[in-house]
Amino acid sequence: MDEEYDVIVLGTGLKECIISGLLSVDGLKVLHMDRNDYYGGESSSLNLIKLWKRFKGNDTPPEHLGISKEYNVDMIPKFMMANGALVRVLIHTSVTKYLNFKAVDGSFVYNNGKIHKVPATDVEALKSNLMGLFEKRRARKFFIYVQDYEEEDAKSHEGLDLTKVTTREVISKYGLEDDTVDFIGHALALHRDDSYLDEPAIDTVKRMKLYAESLARFQGGSPYIYPLYGLGELPQAFARLSAVYGGTYMLNKPECKVEFDESGKAYGVTSEGETAKCKKVVCDPSYLPEKVKKVGRVARAICIMKHPIPDTKDSHSVQIILPKKQLKRKSDMYVFCCSYAHNVAPKGKFIAFVSTEAETDKPEIELKPGIDLLGPVEETFFDIYDRYEPINNPEEDSCFLTNSYDASTHFETTVKDVLSLYNKITGKELDLSVDLNAASAAEQEAA
Repeated sequence: MDEEYDVIVLGTGLKECIISGLLSVDGLKVLHMDRNDYYGGESSSLNLIKLWKRFKGNDTPPEHLGISKEYNVDMIPKFMMANGALVRVLIHTSVTKYLNFKAVDGSFVYNNGKIHKVPATDVEALKSNLMGLFEKRRARKFFIYVQDYEEEDAKSHEGLDLTKVTTREVISKYGLEDDTVDFIGHALALHRDDSYLDEPAIDTVKRMKLYAESLARFQGGSPYIYPLYGLGELPQAFARLSAVYGGTYMLNKPECKVEFDESGKAYGVTSEGETAKCKKVVCDPSYLPEKVKKVGRVARAICIMKHPIPDTKDSHSVQIILPKKQLKRKSDMYVFCCSYAHNVAPKGKFIAFVSTEAETDKPEIELKPGIDLLGPVEETFFDIYDRYEPINNPEEDSCFLTNSYDASTHFETTVKDVLSLYNKITGKELDLSVDLNAASAAEQEAA
């Protein structure tokens, strides 16, 4: 271990594994360590016995729940946008050859007490029961504008410079109602608050286009895909990738103490009396708690069921977004459901997650609007975890810390964090202009 590396990465959570893989592919010498004896850190997948032990304190789950090893329950469940940045990263690094994906059946939004399919195109807008007749026509016009919008083609802009005009101004041009704006902003463009309304509209339009293009990719009911056997496969796939490019992985390394010189710059990591030297350290917040601040908490419920969520057209995998305005809350709530169809549970079993940014200390009460949508539940586990963000300056201490995972059930914020870290570490932007069809072999099950 007494070697010198370009980068030492601490923690094998998904973000750390992606960074490690990207840097290895770039030709950097990477050492990747974890104090745990398993991959995944906060974003690991648990079988039923481990899940039971973590939340119930013993390792004897009831027999009626089925065989433990047939469960792969993700601790940070998130779907991937089929044409989104994470899939592009997977293709860029060829990690797709280690994974099999399957399309997610449904994408829904909660509106006025009911669950509705999220309409993403002009045709779907006309069919949607989210809106009345006249509103459908207005929404259809807006969707056509978004679909036809091309940055390079001034004709498609209809006289609006979306880099200057705000989203609110564009929406008012089409006269859309508040409820329509709510589902467009939160369930289509996947914004987590309403600040986007007063920001340049270009970002929202690009997000809507990404949703629609991802939806068209598999002609399914949603724009999302998800790996068979769950997300626990991802950190391991990136670990394999890193190893192919000469990266070294070490699990079960106690302490992992970052060493600093007199000027406060990290120069290595010590574990079991040995110090590996490096130029830069990448880690999750738990390895350098003095360099992060608490910015919030995530409340979540994990539920085991033996049926799909009602009113989702019997979908085996589904995301439901409950916009904050609908719940009179400060933040959105997310429902994520997967089943034996993605090999994350025994036959006939479904796993549902309800998550949100915690506003109280009582997840049982706070998550009720989401849990009420699930129907009868066999078992529920409640959890609250703290969310951290770095407060250090990497230029001064050579430490690059990831943010904790938020409550959202899609990967767009996670990948943003990874790409921004990659840029800070290497000084360059990651080129994500890849052939999206390169992932089609691995995704043949999604068709």
